[in-house]
Amino acid sequence: MMLPLMCIILTPLMLRSTKFLFFMFPKRFFLQNLCTSSVATIATNVHAQIYNLSIQGNLEEALSLLYTHDTTHSFMSIQTYATLFHACARRKCLQHGMALHHYVIDKHPEAQNDLFLTNHIINMYCKCGHLAYAHHLFDKMLHRNIVSWTALISGYAQCGLVRECFSLFSSLLASFCRPNEFALASLLSACEAHDIKCGMQVHAVALKIALDASFQFRGLAGQAVWLFTHMYSSGIGFDRATLLSVFSSLNECSTFGDINIHLRSCFQLHCLAIKSALCSEVEVITALLKSYANVGGDIADCYRLFLETSQQDIVSWTAIMTVFAERDPEQAFLLFCQLHRESFVPDWHTFSIALKACAYFVTEKHALAVHSQVIKRGFQEDTVLCNALLHAYARCGSLSLSEQVFEEMKFRDLVSWNSMIKSYALHGQTKDALKLFQQINMHPDATTFVALLSACSHVGLVDQGVKIFNSMSDDHGIVPQLDHYACMVDLYGRAGKLSEAEDLIRKMPMKPDSVIWSSLLGSCRKYGETHLAKLAANKFTELAPNNSLGYVQMSNIYSSGGSFAEASLVRKEMRDSKVRKEPGLSWVQIGMRVHEFASGGQHHPQRVAILNRLEILVGQLKEIGYAPEINLALYDTEMEHKENQLLHHSEKMALVFAIMNEEKFPFVGNVVKIMKNIRICVDCHNFMKLASYLLQKEITVRDSNRFHHFKYGACSCNDYW
Repeated sequence: MMLPLMCIILTPLMLRSTKFLFFMFPKRFFLQNLCTSSVATIATNVHAQIYNLSIQGNLEEALSLLYTHDTTHSFMSIQTYATLFHACARRKCLQHGMALHHYVIDKHPEAQNDLFLTNHIINMYCKCGHLAYAHHLFDKMLHRNIVSWTALISGYAQCGLVRECFSLFSSLLASFCRPNEFALASLLSACEAHDIKCGMQVHAVALKIALDASFQFRGLAGQAVWLFTHMYSSGIGFDRATLLSVFSSLNECSTFGDINIHLRSCFQLHCLAIKSALCSEVEVITALLKSYANVGGDIADCYRLFLETSQQDIVSWTAIMTVFAERDPEQAFLLFCQLHRESFVPDWHTFSIALKACAYFVTEKHALAVHSQVIKRGFQEDTVLCNALLHAYARCGSLSLSEQVFEEMKFRDLVSWNSMIKSYALHGQTKDALKLFQQINMHPDATTFVALLSACSHVGLVDQGVKIFNSMSDDHGIVPQLDHYACMVDLYGRAGKLSEAEDLIRKMPMKPDSVIWSSLLGSCRKYGETHLAKLAANKFTELAPNNSLGYVQMSNIYSSGGSFAEASLVRKEMRDSKVRKEPGLSWVQIGMRVHEFASGGQHHPQRVAILNRLEILVGQLKEIGYAPEINLALYDTEMEHKENQLLHHSEKMALVFAIMNEEKFPFVGNVVKIMKNIRICVDCHNFMKLASYLLQKEITVRDSNRFHHFKYGACSCNDYW
């Protein structure tokens, strides 16, 4: 029998989840019975220190603290021991776990009869693969609960011992103990994916006790959808709970595989919901909305489905906001306002989606409005919402507000630290990012290093970036993934070390993705490396045939070098492939309205007035040194036409329009904020620097890569981007 690839019910993610731990191992509310003696105070302090050390991964230090300051107070010792056994299980440290077990037997023999502690000990031995002794302890237990059974079943599942799993599960049922979703998921994980009989037997039990959602645990979503298909084709009926669990499984599957297949599955489930008359229930509609959102369904269809819901609640409102949050953030925010008007009370998840939408806006006004509601509803200390606020403020250009949120947080998790480091990187504050990394009081993860490497790339700290990259595996046991290699290629490329970037790509242990090739292509354009650019463009186009970047970059490289015939051939090839270039767009907020500008100001009602005012501004800037970068023009045309091409770039028009409306709508803090969907060009960068000096204003431009803060004729990027 093949050993299943995924068979440990207590995953690292679950083990890090406080909610999961409190469900599996309920917190002991014994502190209220402690006297106020000095012994109790010391015990509490020691336990708090041990707990903090354990969750930070400092197991050896936590054990040393216990052995040095152990207290004779049995209740405190049980809680402290349980924390340490859990840490041993998480890190699979059998030797430390066995030593601690012997210590407990020697110092507190009465603790062996404690159900709570024994469950932790059994779980530790199971996670470390010592199943024989775990089963021995299980057999000696005077009293057992579902946690005891689940810990042992999970251990056998971890080793792929299917017969033992089913034998234990049968004994569990015979003892009249009701299994929970964790026990069922462990059992399912031990089954081979093609074993329909075993799967259906377990599912039958799950249905009988209304726990069919258990397929979703341990990454078995694919099997869940497959089993439901088999059940339905075999004529086996289903109810609302089954359908909801399949929707949830489909959502999990949508993170990988062919998105079109998932979308078709979503359509089929939608039809089944209508056919079975379940589509009128708000829970089913909400699940359907989430599924369509995850697989990229049409947002208009999703909104129509939402409007057809007979009984809307805050969950369905949050679901439709989620659909719009990334693809139409303005509509998501309007929905948030509308639910307020209709007297629905947002929960923390609703606020988090609203803040996700706010991160796409030009200024921080919307995020500030949501922040005030968060405080009003009493969620200001919620870590998830603080993280969302931190991210939204940074993306809207207000790094100072992000810092304020971070400093005022009472409880920070790793997401908090990562978000703040990423915020510094986004704004070019690499020194602050590296300094903050030194202050992290918990183990970093892969996301931490993406943020750090990105920060180094933005300012050209090649040696520092290489050192950080090497430390991932050497010092932190983190294997670099595609994102980290992409950062390194970008780091080398921006610094002009194209041969090092190419060499790294060739030595990568995995196949480079389109992000890596696009990064190399951008660097080739910056340094005029045509030969390597051809390779990068071809590789990029192979991986992303409908993306115009490869064609556009090669056309630009040829045009910059004066090879207009070659550039024309590239553009023809692009047209023949029916690939359309993403238009350069910029946005600026005037008053309460956001104005969008395309190159040349097409379709804007005040286009003529804007171009006239822009021409005046260009003349003023030329007097203080502005010289249009005509080599960036894409066509072999007259000098005047080349200047006009550059003159009509969308961010220039957005700036002029903001200046034209300054008297009516003064800038907050004398700062003009502009958002752009693609990378700012060299000419516009020079233009903005001199405009900030001439106009005596700070101009903030957020492009597709980072923020540029123009002030007094200089940019925060120091002309390195």
